[in-house]
Amino acid sequence: MTNLEIVTGAGPVGWTIAEQLAEQGHRVRVLTRSGSGPQHPSIERLRVDVSDPRAVAAAFEGATAVYHCIHGSKYSAAAWKKELPVAEQIVLEAAGRIGAVVVFPESLYSYDATIQPMTETNPRNATAGKPGVRADLLHARAASTTDTVSVVASDFFGPHVINAIAGERMVPTVLGGKTQRLLGSPDVVHSFTYVPDLAAAMIAAAHEPAAWNQVLHAPTAPALTQRQLVAAFADTAGVPTPKISPIPGWALRGLGRMHGDSRELAEMLYQFEKPFVMDSSSTEALLGLAPTPLGDATRATVAWWRDRQPAGLHARS
Repeated sequence: MTNLEIVTGAGPVGWTIAEQLAEQGHRVRVLTRSGSGPQHPSIERLRVDVSDPRAVAAAFEGATAVYHCIHGSKYSAAAWKKELPVAEQIVLEAAGRIGAVVVFPESLYSYDATIQPMTETNPRNATAGKPGVRADLLHARAASTTDTVSVVASDFFGPHVINAIAGERMVPTVLGGKTQRLLGSPDVVHSFTYVPDLAAAMIAAAHEPAAWNQVLHAPTAPALTQRQLVAAFADTAGVPTPKISPIPGWALRGLGRMHGDSRELAEMLYQFEKPFVMDSSSTEALLGLAPTPLGDATRATVAWWRDRQPAGLHARS
């Protein structure tokens, strides 16, 4: 067994990292408020609130790497600004005291999306809303004396991915033969990252000091349109491609004036109205990784969702 590695959070990213680490023979400790996480002989699951400095410090003892994968309690700038910087600072300080590297999953929110494709060297200069919070987190990591790596991904899909554009909003709809409601344009190219590829990149970066203190890009297959992704899921599942009905931007923005959740979605609608493409070739070369072929990724994703039909289709992992 190798040295202890810590995963905070058991959402799709944390869960997948813990599984991959265990399969590679590492000793893993998963920290969540509920004590959830994958079941494996090499995985220890602890109830720990990462906003508690003492509990975090105790749980980190003996660790060589930390994968910080928590998310905000709500999909809003207010919740993120209140919760995430505090938790990250606690994690960075605790990891720094024991000399552990901290690896973060990161989004493209902070990027200047007018520059396409987005590479590791593109400006990350957002100042407002959820993009501004993500930019502030990146700046704080860069200023920390603790070694860090931020691994950027685009919208997720894959096993355990539920609350996402290509999660419960797409795959169960395809499997159920229902009309697919899509944000923005169904025919604008957009990058989608397969979560196991993000997890693999985060693990590789943690074990490669030459990758530390950088912003990297998770291996991500060539961009495709939402219509193409829907068709790929349908083809994999052996079902007819469903009818597609876009949600107009003006409608979502109008609803956002009265409905908070719609307002938060509308803020990010620009990602689906114009090309939103990331290039991961530089990181792929650095880490010796490549994205999973689309067919393999959609097969694993469809199989995961089918395992949850019909009664457990929308159960949270």
